[in-house]
Amino acid sequence: MRININPVGRLNGELSVPGDKSISHRSIMFGSIAKGKSVVTNFLTGDDCMTTISAFKQMGILVDFIAPTKVIVHGRGLNGLLTPKSTIDAGNSGTTARLLIGLLSAQRFKSSITGDASLLRRPMKRVITPLILMNAVIKGYDDNGYLPLHIQESKLSGIEYKLPVASAQVKSALILATLYADSASILTEPAVSRNHTEMMLKSFGALIEVEGNKITIFPAEELFAQDCDVPGDISSAAFFITAGLLIPNSILTIKNVGLNPTRTGILEAYKLMGADISIENESTSGGEVRGDITVKSSMLKAISIGGSIIPRLIDEIPIIALAATQAIGTTIIRDAQELKVKESNRIDAVASMLKKFGARIEATDDGMIIHGHTPLNGASIDSMMDHRIAMTAAIGGLIAKGETTVTGWEWVKISFPGFYETIKMLEC
Repeated sequence: MRININPVGRLNGELSVPGDKSISHRSIMFGSIAKGKSVVTNFLTGDDCMTTISAFKQMGILVDFIAPTKVIVHGRGLNGLLTPKSTIDAGNSGTTARLLIGLLSAQRFKSSITGDASLLRRPMKRVITPLILMNAVIKGYDDNGYLPLHIQESKLSGIEYKLPVASAQVKSALILATLYADSASILTEPAVSRNHTEMMLKSFGALIEVEGNKITIFPAEELFAQDCDVPGDISSAAFFITAGLLIPNSILTIKNVGLNPTRTGILEAYKLMGADISIENESTSGGEVRGDITVKSSMLKAISIGGSIIPRLIDEIPIIALAATQAIGTTIIRDAQELKVKESNRIDAVASMLKKFGARIEATDDGMIIHGHTPLNGASIDSMMDHRIAMTAAIGGLIAKGETTVTGWEWVKISFPGFYETIKMLEC
């Protein structure tokens, strides 16, 4: 699928973005292994989260849509999952695959899991290695650590483990496995990654203690259903925050956006760059902070981004890189090696995309160097089967001179169905 984007003179108005992808995934997973009915509102119906629903339906879980973005998860309890009749297909979703590997490792049945061509290239060894230390039995083709994987029934024990990378997916897989183990696990992260799993599982009745970068998880006897109101995804809001900053005379308000401190690195980075961003109507539901973000067009300045803030904005780096092309000075992004193992190698993909627009950018081993302020010209961009590359290219097209064509637009459905229509709604 292909779309054409032309520059606009101004964006104005209010909008809402789809529900948070991380929380939507987890609401299905945790609701499935809890006892009772969990009602989830503002659920993200993007392809990745629908893949998670399909996976749990294969294991006997009934999930009813009672409105376009409202679902009931009929949980069967901690030990209620049934043997899947066929290989579970995680599609393009790394979250589905990695968290399920942890959960399936603890079940009383054998299972297999695979994914699409893109997911088959993403590393799973970072999850497999600590799970094997917990006595999980996981086999891959040629033991290469990639999907497809075959998981045997096993009896797990807790571990004390230092994660080599700050990864919410790895951490969450180990937390889920420990719920079924015969002893507690102690996990230490090199930096704090998004903490939705810890917060949500506590509300479902799990015993989890967090002290700085150290997380202690205890085995559970049972989890109990909880309702979940999913806030808007800040990773989706990031594209419109950036558009509002870069397009002259723009004022945008994005309503009900999740403001979990482990996810708000982009706001901190933009404020350091001189962005005019304000937050109103803050509230908390289910432990998750949310609020309305208002952004006004701003003249940005270059900064250096690295260290502990990286896990808090890792998914937003493509759009931050676009913003950096319009900032005064040279922006340096470092310590972002994790970008290499996303849906695409996002370091190379971002550099390639922005160069096609005429930006001056250099890829490095752990990030990129971006020289601004550089006028952009319309270009032909391939999404590389990566939803965030596609959406970043679309926002680039709004500020570039001439028409921009984005091919592979269908991948946007992974996280933001209706993205193009939302742009059109805001154009002045």
